[in-house]
Amino acid sequence: MFIQTEATPNPATLKFLPGRVVLEEGTADFRQAETAAEASPLAERLFAVPGVTGVFYGYDFITVTKEDGPDWQHLKPAILGTIMEHFMSGQPVMATGGPGLPSSEDGEFYDEADEAIVSTIKELLETRVRPAVAQDGGDITFRGYEKGTVFLHMKGACAGCPSSTATLKHGIQNLLHHFVPEVREVEQVV
Repeated sequence: MFIQTEATPNPATLKFLPGRVVLEEGTADFRQAETAAEASPLAERLFAVPGVTGVFYGYDFITVTKEDGPDWQHLKPAILGTIMEHFMSGQPVMATGGPGLPSSEDGEFYDEADEAIVSTIKELLETRVRPAVAQDGGDITFRGYEKGTVFLHMKGACAGCPSSTATLKHGIQNLLHHFVPEVREVEQVV
Protein backbone atom coordinates (compact mmCIF):
# COMPACT_ATOMS: atom_id res chain seq x y z
CA MET A 1 0.00 0.00 0.00
CA PHE A 2 1.35 3.41 -0.99
CA ILE A 3 0.02 6.49 0.80
CA GLN A 4 0.68 9.90 -0.73
CA THR A 5 0.80 13.08 1.33
CA GLU A 6 0.04 16.63 0.28
CA ALA A 7 0.56 19.91 2.07
CA THR A 8 -2.55 22.03 2.70
CA PRO A 9 -2.86 25.80 3.07
CA ASN A 10 -3.09 25.14 6.82
CA PRO A 11 0.45 24.41 8.09
CA ALA A 12 -1.00 22.46 11.03
CA THR A 13 -2.81 20.04 8.70
CA LEU A 14 -1.49 17.43 6.28
CA LYS A 15 -3.54 15.53 3.68
CA PHE A 16 -3.06 11.75 3.34
CA LEU A 17 -4.24 9.92 0.19
CA PRO A 18 -4.35 6.15 0.80
CA GLY A 19 -5.25 5.33 -2.82
CA ARG A 20 -8.68 3.98 -1.90
CA VAL A 21 -12.09 5.21 -0.82
CA VAL A 22 -12.05 6.45 2.77
CA LEU A 23 -15.69 7.52 3.10
CA GLU A 24 -18.30 6.52 0.50
CA GLU A 25 -20.40 9.63 1.01
CA GLY A 26 -20.26 12.81 3.01
CA THR A 27 -17.46 13.79 5.34
CA ALA A 28 -16.55 13.15 8.97
CA ASP A 29 -14.76 15.62 11.21
CA PHE A 30 -13.29 14.64 14.58
CA ARG A 31 -11.96 17.33 16.92
CA GLN A 32 -11.84 15.21 20.09
CA ALA A 33 -10.44 11.76 20.82
CA GLU A 34 -13.59 10.82 22.76
CA THR A 35 -15.87 11.41 19.76
CA ALA A 36 -13.44 9.55 17.51
CA ALA A 37 -13.36 6.54 19.83
CA GLU A 38 -17.15 6.17 19.58
CA ALA A 39 -17.47 6.61 15.83
CA SER A 40 -14.29 5.58 14.01
CA PRO A 41 -11.63 2.94 14.75
CA LEU A 42 -9.19 4.69 12.39
CA ALA A 43 -9.69 8.12 13.97
CA GLU A 44 -9.27 6.55 17.41
CA ARG A 45 -5.92 5.08 16.29
CA LEU A 46 -4.81 8.41 14.81
CA PHE A 47 -5.65 10.30 18.01
CA ALA A 48 -3.39 7.81 19.84
CA VAL A 49 -0.43 9.34 17.96
CA PRO A 50 0.98 12.02 20.30
CA GLY A 51 0.39 15.50 18.88
CA VAL A 52 -2.69 14.69 16.74
CA THR A 53 -5.58 17.08 17.50
CA GLY A 54 -7.95 16.52 14.57
CA VAL A 55 -8.93 13.97 11.94
CA PHE A 56 -11.10 14.63 8.89
CA TYR A 57 -12.32 12.16 6.23
CA GLY A 58 -13.29 13.00 2.69
CA TYR A 59 -14.13 10.60 -0.15
CA ASP A 60 -10.56 9.51 -0.84
CA PHE A 61 -8.45 11.38 1.69
CA ILE A 62 -7.73 11.84 5.38
CA THR A 63 -6.49 15.12 6.80
CA VAL A 64 -4.73 15.13 10.13
CA THR A 65 -4.25 18.24 12.24
CA LYS A 66 -1.45 18.52 14.77
CA GLU A 67 -0.82 20.70 17.79
CA ASP A 68 1.82 23.45 17.63
CA GLY A 69 4.74 21.55 19.19
CA PRO A 70 5.70 18.51 17.11
CA ASP A 71 7.16 18.79 13.61
CA TRP A 72 5.54 16.97 10.65
CA GLN A 73 8.91 15.33 10.05
CA HIS A 74 8.47 13.45 13.34
CA LEU A 75 4.69 12.87 13.19
CA LYS A 76 4.31 11.82 9.56
CA PRO A 77 5.93 8.35 9.84
CA ALA A 78 3.72 7.41 12.82
CA ILE A 79 0.58 8.64 11.03
CA LEU A 80 1.48 6.84 7.79
CA GLY A 81 2.10 3.64 9.76
CA THR A 82 -1.21 3.98 11.61
CA ILE A 83 -3.19 4.52 8.39
CA MET A 84 -1.45 1.63 6.61
CA GLU A 85 -1.88 -0.71 9.58
CA HIS A 86 -5.57 0.15 9.80
CA PHE A 87 -6.35 -0.46 6.13
CA MET A 88 -4.31 -3.67 6.08
CA SER A 89 -6.26 -4.97 9.11
CA GLY A 90 -9.52 -4.84 7.13
CA GLN A 91 -11.32 -2.92 9.89
CA PRO A 92 -13.91 -0.36 8.78
CA VAL A 93 -13.09 3.35 8.82
CA MET A 94 -16.37 4.10 10.62
CA ALA A 95 -17.87 2.04 13.43
CA THR A 96 -21.04 0.18 12.53
CA GLY A 97 -23.94 0.31 14.93
CA GLY A 98 -22.23 3.06 16.93
CA PRO A 99 -23.49 6.58 17.34
CA GLY A 100 -23.74 8.34 14.02
CA LEU A 101 -22.17 11.65 13.20
CA PRO A 102 -24.37 14.67 12.82
CA SER A 103 -25.22 15.27 9.21
CA SER A 104 -24.23 18.50 7.53
CA GLU A 105 -27.93 19.37 7.38
CA ASP A 106 -28.37 19.34 11.18
CA GLY A 107 -29.04 22.75 12.65
CA GLU A 108 -29.68 24.61 9.39
CA PHE A 109 -31.59 27.84 9.76
CA TYR A 110 -33.21 30.19 7.27
CA ASP A 111 -36.57 31.80 6.61
CA GLU A 112 -38.85 29.75 4.35
CA ALA A 113 -39.32 32.87 2.23
CA ASP A 114 -35.62 32.60 1.34
CA GLU A 115 -35.89 29.02 0.06
CA ALA A 116 -34.95 29.96 -3.54
CA ILE A 117 -31.91 31.97 -2.41
CA VAL A 118 -30.77 29.16 -0.08
CA SER A 119 -31.20 26.60 -2.85
CA THR A 120 -28.95 28.64 -5.16
CA ILE A 121 -26.38 29.15 -2.39
CA LYS A 122 -26.28 25.41 -1.66
CA GLU A 123 -25.91 24.57 -5.36
CA LEU A 124 -23.00 27.03 -5.73
CA LEU A 125 -21.32 25.60 -2.63
CA GLU A 126 -21.78 22.04 -3.91
CA THR A 127 -20.57 22.66 -7.48
CA ARG A 128 -17.95 25.40 -7.14
CA VAL A 129 -16.72 25.71 -3.56
CA ARG A 130 -16.66 22.23 -2.01
CA PRO A 131 -14.67 20.54 -4.83
CA ALA A 132 -11.96 23.21 -4.60
CA VAL A 133 -11.84 23.04 -0.81
CA ALA A 134 -11.65 19.22 -0.90
CA GLN A 135 -8.48 19.58 -2.98
CA ASP A 136 -6.98 21.35 0.04
CA GLY A 137 -8.13 18.62 2.46
CA GLY A 138 -11.22 20.30 3.90
CA ASP A 139 -14.91 20.88 3.51
CA ILE A 140 -17.38 23.72 3.90
CA THR A 141 -21.05 23.16 4.63
CA PHE A 142 -24.04 25.46 4.66
CA ARG A 143 -25.45 26.25 8.11
CA GLY A 144 -27.81 29.14 7.59
CA TYR A 145 -28.91 32.33 5.89
CA GLU A 146 -30.29 35.40 7.59
CA LYS A 147 -30.69 39.01 6.39
CA GLY A 148 -28.09 38.75 3.62
CA THR A 149 -25.55 36.80 5.69
CA VAL A 150 -24.58 33.22 4.84
CA PHE A 151 -23.30 31.09 7.72
CA LEU A 152 -20.86 28.30 6.82
CA HIS A 153 -19.12 25.58 8.81
CA MET A 154 -15.48 24.88 7.91
CA LYS A 155 -14.03 21.40 8.49
CA GLY A 156 -10.77 19.52 8.04
CA ALA A 157 -7.85 21.60 6.80
CA CYS A 158 -10.13 24.64 6.57
CA ALA A 159 -10.86 24.72 10.30
CA GLY A 160 -8.27 26.95 11.92
CA CYS A 161 -6.42 27.64 8.68
CA PRO A 162 -4.67 31.02 8.66
CA SER A 163 -6.05 31.73 5.18
CA SER A 164 -9.64 30.68 6.00
CA THR A 165 -10.76 34.25 6.64
CA ALA A 166 -9.45 35.31 3.23
CA THR A 167 -11.11 32.26 1.65
CA LEU A 168 -14.44 33.16 3.24
CA LYS A 169 -14.37 36.93 2.77
CA HIS A 170 -12.72 37.26 -0.61
CA GLY A 171 -13.33 33.98 -2.37
CA ILE A 172 -16.66 32.56 -1.24
CA GLN A 173 -18.34 35.85 -0.35
CA ASN A 174 -17.48 37.37 -3.75
CA LEU A 175 -18.59 34.24 -5.62
CA LEU A 176 -21.93 34.04 -3.79
CA HIS A 177 -22.59 37.78 -4.12
CA HIS A 178 -21.84 37.60 -7.85
CA PHE A 179 -24.51 34.93 -8.43
CA VAL A 180 -26.86 35.88 -5.58
CA PRO A 181 -26.83 39.68 -5.13
CA GLU A 182 -28.84 39.32 -1.89
CA VAL A 183 -25.74 37.83 -0.22
CA ARG A 184 -23.88 40.64 1.51
CA GLU A 185 -21.67 38.74 3.93
CA VAL A 186 -20.32 35.27 4.75
CA GLU A 187 -19.57 34.23 8.34
CA GLN A 188 -17.99 31.12 9.83
CA VAL A 189 -19.85 29.18 12.54
CA VAL A 190 -18.48 26.39 14.67
